Amino acid sequence: MMVVVEYKKPKRVVGWGEYKGLRKFESIYDLPPEAVKVLFKLLSVQGDTEFASIEQHMPWLIHAPKLSDRVTISRIMVDEMRHGWQVIQILKEFGEEGKKIAEDLLSRRMGRHKLDAFNIPFNMWEDTLGFTFLIDRVGMFQLLAFEDSSFGPLSRIIPTMMMEEEFHINFGYTGIKKLVEEGKRDLAQALINKWFPRGLDMFGHSKSITIDLAYKYGIKKMRNDEMRQLYIKDIKELITPLGLELPDINRNRRVY
Repeated sequence: MMVVVEYKKPKRVVGWGEYKGLRKFESIYDLPPEAVKVLFKLLSVQGDTEFASIEQHMPWLIHAPKLSDRVTISRIMVDEMRHGWQVIQILKEFGEEGKKIAEDLLSRRMGRHKLDAFNIPFNMWEDTLGFTFLIDRVGMFQLLAFEDSSFGPLSRIIPTMMMEEEFHINFGYTGIKKLVEEGKRDLAQALINKWFPRGLDMFGHSKSITIDLAYKYGIKKMRNDEMRQLYIKDIKELITPLGLELPDINRNRRVY
């Protein structure tokens, strides 16, 4: 069950929330002050996630088992760098505060990232498979929530980002499936057990004023727990046919 993403041209009007039916906001100066704060907060986190995994993947650019794997890792790293750079260009529109966070995002290293999944080194090649299968899939849901956002500059970068994220996710799923086929079911299950809880945490708190406001202003179209439940359903449907088990959704969790 491979992920397939089709390019969807963003609409010109807001699709949901309080401003539904009106033309999209093309500048932060067009947004209500409260919406500006929400957008800045969300983009700061999004930018961090895009840059963060580059450091995690770095060792396997050299040490991946096959040349084709090294090529894949290089492509993933380039994609994530470009995604992060696109987010930074929007953040710079927020003036000095935006430029400051942009510089901070570029200088952050493992251990300083907001989300736990990005502070863990890939100690073995197979971690790249578990990460891209489970953590990049969370990223896809986050991008899906931003799809057709009321903020025009953001809505226009999302379709291409989603298409590139598709490649990362399918690489991870194919790798996990291959481990099972090679008789390494226990290793595949260990990867699920390691990365799945961190994926669940990445969706954030089930009750979030920030996300409620993001929906109100048309910035995001799905709330945290809505995405989390869809994610759980997806993962279960993908791993059950492989003979793998979905871990207890409360095990090793930090964020609810």
